[in-house]
Amino acid sequence: MATTEPNLLPPESISITEALSDSAKRWVLHVQEYAILSGRSVTRLFSPPFYLSDVLDQMDIIGVGSLPIVLLTGFFIGAVMVLQTAAQFERFGQTSLTADVVSLALVRELGPSITGLLVAGRNASGMASELGSMIVTEQVDAMRAMGTDPIRKLVTPRMVATVFMLPLLTAMADFMGLIGGFIVSYFTLRLGAVSFWTRAINILEISDLMQGLTKPFVFGFIIATVGCYQGLSVRGGTQGVGRATTQAVVTASVIILVSNFFLTKLMLYLSGYIF
Repeated sequence: MATTEPNLLPPESISITEALSDSAKRWVLHVQEYAILSGRSVTRLFSPPFYLSDVLDQMDIIGVGSLPIVLLTGFFIGAVMVLQTAAQFERFGQTSLTADVVSLALVRELGPSITGLLVAGRNASGMASELGSMIVTEQVDAMRAMGTDPIRKLVTPRMVATVFMLPLLTAMADFMGLIGGFIVSYFTLRLGAVSFWTRAINILEISDLMQGLTKPFVFGFIIATVGCYQGLSVRGGTQGVGRATTQAVVTASVIILVSNFFLTKLMLYLSGYIF
């Protein structure tokens, strides 16, 4: 008796164009969903109920919790900058310019960027893992069933807390960086306290302070919204939580670095007209 072999259909092949098209569509969808979430988190600020206690709790977690690592990092960044620049200025006998360079670099660029990246690594991952765990355990669905808006309850307090705390952390990181730079300058270059601090303060202008303290507001908004978006987009159980945590840190860090370029360009343009 002859046996009939089943009809085996060849697997469908996907062209490179189709793969790229699907990838682009998914990317556009993620951007759209992120923009909608960010917009809703802002609009929830202007209508009750207001979860002030949640905002204060997040300020403690984000601000106070990130303070040790921000202060320690800022101190050693200032110290390393003095070590790097002093060697070059000694060749020309202009060691007093070390304070100028350290002050400008910290306030304008390094302070906001490094602080934003540190807070992104610490808190964006925490937001993604926390909200992702709530998605997996269906706590967010329970909120919706009880009539509570998850965006108002979970996203907006974290966004407000991060936006307000990151500029304060940046200012403290700048100050600790200047202290670290002064200590290294005092023991290696024999610069006096009066000389160092006078030059470090006098070199700064209003445009420098505005540039250094405006960026953290934008970075804080990016950190909170990206972390919350990744957490609320978790799919696939506990493995999805791990993926969301990693993607939150990577995405927030990349967006911070990219937006830093455009913010710097905008601030330099506005400094000649406004500041």
